[in-house]
Amino acid sequence: MEHYAGIDVSLESSSVCVMDAAGRVVREGKVASEPEALIAWLRRSGVDFARIGLEAGPLSQWLHAHLREAGFSVELLETRHVRAAFRTMPVKTDRKDAAGIAQLMRLGWFRPVHCKSMAAQELRAILTARKLIQGKLHDVEMSLRGILRGFGLKVGPTTRRTFTGRVRELVAGHPTLEMVAAALLSASDELGCQLARFEALVRALARRDARARLLMSTPGVGAIVALTYVAAIDDPGRFRSSRDVGAHFGLTPRKYQSGETDVSGRISKIGDVGVRTVLYEAANVILTRPVKGSRLKSWAMRVAGRAGMRKAKVALARKLAVVLHRMLADGTAFDATLAAAARASA
Repeated sequence: MEHYAGIDVSLESSSVCVMDAAGRVVREGKVASEPEALIAWLRRSGVDFARIGLEAGPLSQWLHAHLREAGFSVELLETRHVRAAFRTMPVKTDRKDAAGIAQLMRLGWFRPVHCKSMAAQELRAILTARKLIQGKLHDVEMSLRGILRGFGLKVGPTTRRTFTGRVRELVAGHPTLEMVAAALLSASDELGCQLARFEALVRALARRDARARLLMSTPGVGAIVALTYVAAIDDPGRFRSSRDVGAHFGLTPRKYQSGETDVSGRISKIGDVGVRTVLYEAANVILTRPVKGSRLKSWAMRVAGRAGMRKAKVALARKLAVVLHRMLADGTAFDATLAAAARASA
């Protein structure tokens, strides 16, 4: 008889439930959230597993990879679908969640999530760290401006190079403010140095990555956009159609139809927010700056004339998602003529 297992992963320990094909619980337990402990526990169950389910989360990809290496058939489950399936449960516990995941695996009511390769995870970590440092640097500078403003000292427009000198000029002769400014400027300088290192690393990675260089042939797509997209897609073959990519990144409208009601809403905003953000930024560059050799801008400007600039940027971001995936799948550089002829994904 086939057996199924559900694992509800937490930081320290995971709840595991083993269920047979008839839906009867065979074994339950709490196991340390370590690959070796989970593998040993599953093997001690003494049954053959048709499928093992893990809800996608911070530790899930790591555990998924080790369980796969151990020979288990493991699937990552889409978090939104799991939550929707458990919404009717009056009592929520880790034990019930593990049993619910096992039930989903038994019935096949789940959508598997792609487990990214180690290279994609490492690239994503670099991009996330860069974005974090960039955000903290901005926070420090804005906080310093706010502190000085409380004393009537206005920093005004500056550049990265002139900011430090301007602040020191304003706080000169104020011992308390000099101490505060020195500490925050020191933190800002260190963050700036680390950000510069990440910027250099990102440029070097983009030069070495053939896929990123390919995508950068598209107007408005630079190193950050290309690498973010490559890390998110990982394997272009996992999408049946390039049109599916727009929906995957939440760039297609919501739809509600029931009886006489038929409503199309705003974009769903599901999926990777980082990819959605960089695609929107690339669309903004195409629409607001001179772009040569592409009719994408002409197409988007016609959309803007009908629906407004904001909707045009979203539509162009969705179109870019489709075009970039096709480029990765085919291994071809950007072709302005073909891109202009392609229809936007529905």
